[in-house]
Amino acid sequence: MPGPQRLAQPTSAPPRDGVTDLVRWAAFSCFLVPVALLWYGTSFAGTAGTALGLAAVTGVCRLLLRRSERLAADPHGGDGAGRGGRRRRPARTVRGGGRHAGENTPVD
Repeated sequence: MPGPQRLAQPTSAPPRDGVTDLVRWAAFSCFLVPVALLWYGTSFAGTAGTALGLAAVTGVCRLLLRRSERLAADPHGGDGAGRGGRRRRPARTVRGGGRHAGENTPVD
């Protein structure tokens, strides 16, 4: 007779970060696209330029995604209040705008 059966313990996997997954796929495509270009006969210089361009775009997108995550998690709404950073100032209003006639200018 077999021994007592143990129930499987649920594993607590760390939560997946969507940005990290996105950057991983982008890095994979930065590798895959140049390989495909070389396979189909594109010049090495053209392939290298394409790879560098893709890597640059991927890096900039990663920075922007991380920045947007930080701003979204900011409890102050991103206005910089209380953190010693740049603070927004209220917009200036223009008073009495328009063209002003001089003292000796005839007005119709």
